[in-house]
Amino acid sequence: MKFGFSTSLFGGLLLMAPILAVAAAESVVPEIVVGDISVGCAEDPACMNRLHPDIPMIAEAEPGQRIVFNSRDAFDLTLDPDKISSAKTNPRQGVGIVHPLTGPVAINGAKAGDVIAVTIESIEPAKVGWTQAGPLGFAADQFGTDELFIVWRLDDDYAVSDALPGVRIPNGSFPGVVTTLPGKELLADVLARETQLLESGGTVFNPDPNEAKPASLCGNGGAKSSECLRTVPPREHGGNMDIRYITTGTTVYLPCLVDGCGLAVGDFHYAQGDGEVAGTAIEMGGRMTVTARIAKNPPDLAYGPHYEGPASVLRIPSKRFYAVTGIPLKDKGTTPADLAYLDSPKIAGLTNLSGSINLAARNALAAMIDYIMSEYGYDRAQAYIIASVAVDMRIGQLVDVPNVGVTAVLPLDIFVGRATSAF
Repeated sequence: MKFGFSTSLFGGLLLMAPILAVAAAESVVPEIVVGDISVGCAEDPACMNRLHPDIPMIAEAEPGQRIVFNSRDAFDLTLDPDKISSAKTNPRQGVGIVHPLTGPVAINGAKAGDVIAVTIESIEPAKVGWTQAGPLGFAADQFGTDELFIVWRLDDDYAVSDALPGVRIPNGSFPGVVTTLPGKELLADVLARETQLLESGGTVFNPDPNEAKPASLCGNGGAKSSECLRTVPPREHGGNMDIRYITTGTTVYLPCLVDGCGLAVGDFHYAQGDGEVAGTAIEMGGRMTVTARIAKNPPDLAYGPHYEGPASVLRIPSKRFYAVTGIPLKDKGTTPADLAYLDSPKIAGLTNLSGSINLAARNALAAMIDYIMSEYGYDRAQAYIIASVAVDMRIGQLVDVPNVGVTAVLPLDIFVGRATSAF
């Protein structure tokens, strides 16, 4: 085919040259997509659920290049809300699979000692989610004795469940886990301090090869199975921070502890109250798009990651709220479960603990669960789930010792078909 150019057309092309050059430059660095959620974690080369500096990178991204992470829910479940709305317990037993993350992705040019700024551009929720109340939640000895597992239907606006009629939770999607890989020095420190805590009776999820990925490194017979960190707690590298404010439009600063950093994400949540008190939020899979760049004049992350974004993400998703408060009081002769491992001879005899935010939070949560039950007619397990996905546990004050204060804030707009009182 023969092409001819008129003078006017050629002039137009010259005027368009800068635009075409920009478009060409952008096309040279397309977005990269990682994760195949059409299969389970065990079959997906981009799925990992342990942390170790020797985990190989599964992709590379240029600074500023869009990275699309396809990721699973915290237990890698496949659920149909038309077939199951609730059950006594989670259909998957054990926590070996937790959390199936997508990654790690190397950020080209980033070296150990750098800080990367990861900006969340969008999160697309899956169609199904779930929440479990049970023995892994906050103050589970007090609130987790009546176990319940429920399934949610999700869309771009709300989550609803046949197991919680009258409740509609607005979309507040965010990743529970955003992390880089630990370096060798941090790995050694974490293993030492968490082993010491475990041996002293503290609660620790120590390395476990069961269902570990990558299996060749962290699984049964893996080369470093006794060193691969569980993803349950957050640490200096980020990880399972479960902060609902790290969401679309925000930037989280993470330390680069190995060359390339090894960015991984997962444990997506459709909605969560501050505290995630039942141990789970509205857990879901989904698709998240981010960009990562090497931070100039980076912040000091010695105490953990930093993040920033629009103040709008700090607001509760409701026009009205009801709140309760808690202070650190207890019955004489009892020891809060979180302090039992210290084996202190003093705690049981006291009715007031000085500066215990944990005990204050337990009391605020107890008051909120009682309120939800009495005001809205849900049972204790249902109220515990509502608190986990919607109630914000917030520190009121830390200085009025001995009685530091925690407040629990319930957004009232989640209750549909019921008028709320005017104040």
